[in-house]
Amino acid sequence: MTVAALLSAFAILIVASAIWLGAKANVVKNELDAASQLIPVLKENIAEDQPEAASHTVNQLRSHTAAARDAAGDPLWTIASAIPGLGANFSAVAEVARSADDVATLGVSPLVKVFGSLNWDNLLPSSSGTDLKPIQNASPSVSSAAHAVRVSAERLDRIDASTLLPQVAAPLTSAKEQLQAVTGALNASADASAIVPGLLGAEGPRSYLLMIQNNAEARASGGIPGALAILSFDNGKLTLGSQSTAGDVGVMSPPLPVDAEQQQIYSGRLGKFMQDVNLTPDFPTTGRTAQAMWERKTGQRVDGVISMDPVALGYILDATGPVKVSNPELLSLAAGMPTELTGKNVVPTLLSDVYAKIEKPQLQDAYFAGVAQEIFAVLSSGKGDAKGLIDGITRGTAEGRVLIWSGADSEQSVIVKYPLSGSIAGSSVHPAQFGVYFNDGTGAKMDYYVQRTVQLVKECTGDEYGQIKVRVTSTNTAPTDAANSLPAYVTGDGAFGIPPGTIQTNVIAYGPVQANVETAMVDGKKTDFAAHRHSNRPVGSVTVTLAPGQSSTVELTFGKIVQHAEPNLVVTPTVQPVKDVIVGTKPAECIPGK
Repeated sequence: MTVAALLSAFAILIVASAIWLGAKANVVKNELDAASQLIPVLKENIAEDQPEAASHTVNQLRSHTAAARDAAGDPLWTIASAIPGLGANFSAVAEVARSADDVATLGVSPLVKVFGSLNWDNLLPSSSGTDLKPIQNASPSVSSAAHAVRVSAERLDRIDASTLLPQVAAPLTSAKEQLQAVTGALNASADASAIVPGLLGAEGPRSYLLMIQNNAEARASGGIPGALAILSFDNGKLTLGSQSTAGDVGVMSPPLPVDAEQQQIYSGRLGKFMQDVNLTPDFPTTGRTAQAMWERKTGQRVDGVISMDPVALGYILDATGPVKVSNPELLSLAAGMPTELTGKNVVPTLLSDVYAKIEKPQLQDAYFAGVAQEIFAVLSSGKGDAKGLIDGITRGTAEGRVLIWSGADSEQSVIVKYPLSGSIAGSSVHPAQFGVYFNDGTGAKMDYYVQRTVQLVKECTGDEYGQIKVRVTSTNTAPTDAANSLPAYVTGDGAFGIPPGTIQTNVIAYGPVQANVETAMVDGKKTDFAAHRHSNRPVGSVTVTLAPGQSSTVELTFGKIVQHAEPNLVVTPTVQPVKDVIVGTKPAECIPGK
């Protein structure tokens, strides 16, 4: 055979290989596109509680991902992956196809089987208990699925997209982002399936101190602890036991010890009064302190602390339906109060109407506690929509309105990974996380009338460090004659030196680890502020006083920020929807060359 013939044959082989690889690439693309189009269908199947349809969709999904994996596993494709430079693109596509098939086969498929095995209605609390076995049985499958997806995500993360062709790099980046989101959700599901049965009493009775935070008087994690009660679980059976108020717990003498950093920021009141255990935004500190106070007062040691606010109670009522106030003592406390509580009226009822229509503070607390008892009695009866209840609690958790602390180290080490722990440090805290928290300084219930917005504003520094301004605008929407038209218990009646109708708030801002809080301004004028550190995070505090109708803007600037991740923001949950409080981050307006 002549050289020309050899070259001709080689050229034909190259062209044929290119055509073959092109055909395989087309198969991979079409099959992965078809698989991605099934994801919304699967979500709809699950949302509409259609396990058989979900199983059919998963089978289709697996068929497409298997075909894509098979095409990318072709021997010629493997050879092409070894070509210097260009081969990295073939290798990346093969990894995407392999990961998609692993996720479908080892992750999604077993999860859909678990979904089909769960009877959501049986997961509702009831007077006879909840069958926790399905969750316990599902735990190994969920953990295995989470592991499979996590491994796939790690494989894709190791691929450097910057060296790839744009048509390969773009879908790879998209796949990475999607897997990261799924990984987080699956890890959470695996952790939940492992510890939730124990938290609900599957391995023996559990008791928790339930704190209902009253947003009308701000505390960093929500509001002053109003009603207290013992919430018990025994193999899923929920009961509400003895009830009390923070005032009934009394003064701790001697005070409970408080770590030096938090005592400097929030004073020794943290360890002295149940009303002040959540002056700190760090709920693990609040939980430990409340547990110790309750034990000292009553002799009863609880297994943990659960906190929620009236807004979260409203989410529960959305799922259970209206709750009729049937307790004769509650009905006799105040004429004109609602005899039926719903998700829409429970917040104004507990945070406003109760003070207008019940004169004595002790009776106000009694009404607050009684309403909580009525709601939890209905919840424990099993009434309502299971998925709606889970959605409501999930929403409350996402907004920081539902918080949990466990006294068992093995459980708390899992809980602290997630926002429902209310921790200001640890794995649940985003690397570039900011926090803005509010503590009432009026000694009253005026925060019901405060409207706030919080925004992060990026600043230009001209160096490798970041600088972000935390902007907090507050408005006192109370009527101009609040001093006379609102009850004295709401305004404080000047008892703490604040004129009735005026609101005083301590605004506390946390920056990310290792940063500094540098300056503070109030309404455009530089002002003094308190600067501290808490778990290596900078903390700045400014006190704002607002007369009715008055607004004020506080700006705290954080510099020397070493984190390059996009910043995120956590705020004290108030009466306002969190989405109305947090304003989108304002980007830096840098002028090139300056």
